[in-house]
Amino acid sequence: MSNNSKQFEALSAELDQALASADEGKGVEIANRALENGLTPSTFFLDVVQPLLYQVGKRFERLEIFLPELMKTAKVVKAIQAEVLEPAIRAQSGESSAVGAVVIGTCKGDIHDIGKNMVGLMLQVNGFRVFDLGTDVPAQVFIDAAREKKADIIGVSSLLTTSMPYMADLIERLEGLGLRDQYKVIVGGAPVTEAYAERIRADVYGANAVSAVEMCRRLMGLPAR
Repeated sequence: MSNNSKQFEALSAELDQALASADEGKGVEIANRALENGLTPSTFFLDVVQPLLYQVGKRFERLEIFLPELMKTAKVVKAIQAEVLEPAIRAQSGESSAVGAVVIGTCKGDIHDIGKNMVGLMLQVNGFRVFDLGTDVPAQVFIDAAREKKADIIGVSSLLTTSMPYMADLIERLEGLGLRDQYKVIVGGAPVTEAYAERIRADVYGANAVSAVEMCRRLMGLPAR
């Protein structure tokens, strides 16, 4: 096992306990220590936080935990994001001119927003104007917001397999309204795959926050970084 794998395993075990006990202070302390020891904010999120969120989402789907436990987990991760990850990411980024507009949200049937928030933040610091619609967003709301904000891209996230069909609903509605060529659609989230994105005719698949930025840059005709 590599040193990185051991580090991620140890951090995951610690953070899992903090999530289970709804200890926001401990979660923030773990995140600060990880960054002090050399992890980047995106690496900590992608390799430690996101896998744990996926596990929590699966437990919720299997009715092993319920909404109160889910909300406690979200509070800990939101504290990590607001107090550690967002300031660190913003400190690393320079000023950028707007390169495109993205309407982003978690699709109907899903209240998870940590991954979506991370993607939105990464897009912002990479020069995109981001309009966050929140969670449990119906397909028509995405479309109405894209029209109102004159968006270039619609970004849809899901952490629950039960909510993924609403991604397909969005694309079908765009097609039915004759708007499919007007907006590019990127989909992502832990249970979403590139094959699923292709099947529902999304333009691109964002495997994680870093990938989502690169995919959105590609959609805007910009070179990879």
